[in-house]
Amino acid sequence: MREIHMVDLKAQYEKIGSEIDTVIKSVLESTAFIKGPDVKLFEEELQEYMGVKHVISCANGTDALHLAMMVLGLKPGDEVITTNFTFIATVEVVALLGLKLVIVDPDSGSFNISIEAVRKAITPKTKAIVPVHLFGQCADMESLMELAKKHNLYIIEDAAQATGADYIFHNGTTKKAGTIGHIGTTSFFPSKNLGCYGDGGALYTNDDAFAKKLRSIANHGMKVRYHYDDIGVNSRLDTIQAAILRVKLKHLSQFNAARRAVADLYDKAFAGCHSITVPERVRYSNHIFHQYTIRVKNGRRDELKKFLESKNIPSMVYYPGPLHMQEAYRNLGYKENEFPVTTALCKEVLSLPMHPDMEQEQIDYIALNILKYFDK
Repeated sequence: MREIHMVDLKAQYEKIGSEIDTVIKSVLESTAFIKGPDVKLFEEELQEYMGVKHVISCANGTDALHLAMMVLGLKPGDEVITTNFTFIATVEVVALLGLKLVIVDPDSGSFNISIEAVRKAITPKTKAIVPVHLFGQCADMESLMELAKKHNLYIIEDAAQATGADYIFHNGTTKKAGTIGHIGTTSFFPSKNLGCYGDGGALYTNDDAFAKKLRSIANHGMKVRYHYDDIGVNSRLDTIQAAILRVKLKHLSQFNAARRAVADLYDKAFAGCHSITVPERVRYSNHIFHQYTIRVKNGRRDELKKFLESKNIPSMVYYPGPLHMQEAYRNLGYKENEFPVTTALCKEVLSLPMHPDMEQEQIDYIALNILKYFDK
């Protein structure tokens, strides 16, 4: 049996390596390392795949969030609501811009931001909501957009973990994760469903004015060379990374389908195990399983993780501690027990190996050992 990895980029490279090598060599020969033609071509191809008017590439997913908040003109003291159960990048950009971070509990089933919690958190100072499409499926965007319209708020979608996921509206129409709010953001970190071989990110928008300004801010505030209309930053997607992403984008639908097939096998294997809860699949989104995250009951998560390690099975805890208890964010003034759902999830969640190149033998071995652990 092949060695089990959380994400097996080597196995993926073995399948598409010849395509990757060709495009890297092409960029090296062109020496167009910054703003080469592959960057624009990738943006255009991703626009078509996403069904969105504008894709603006940038250096990483954190920059994408930062740029989104900059372009909206949010001012220090403006309130931004987001989930307590997410990677730190979602909240650190709020703090860096001097905005007031308002965090709320997620839904205990989907792990995505709770609509009811958001509704209760809105005040006259609220200016934006940042839902995170966690682990590969969308937050309830239709409800969030209704709240945004009612209260005149912006929605910035953090879609870094859900590239390719479809949101399903009540009328049956669909849109890709990241293309529903005013601005969507994503990351191309190597382990993402659409990942490059370094850092990279992008923003999505259907707003022409936002797109024009985002391109300016990401390029030192320039619309015309050496003429600075905006206060900007330096955030660019390297040409080599864009070329790699062009190759991977062609395979993304196949990769995501393979992930769903792995998740189906996990679900089937764990159907009779009452000691864990398999990932919920909501009615309004398909799931592209950036992570396959179970909940382990009765305080046995950490013990199970150690047992799996002894069997050479990797697993990860996303995320081990609530954001409001991190040292950097204690000044927000939240109490330790203020977010019961987040606290429970941090103690129970465990992500199992998940990638498009998992073999049946690996899945069987993982499932067998988890079931064996609970039978002992």
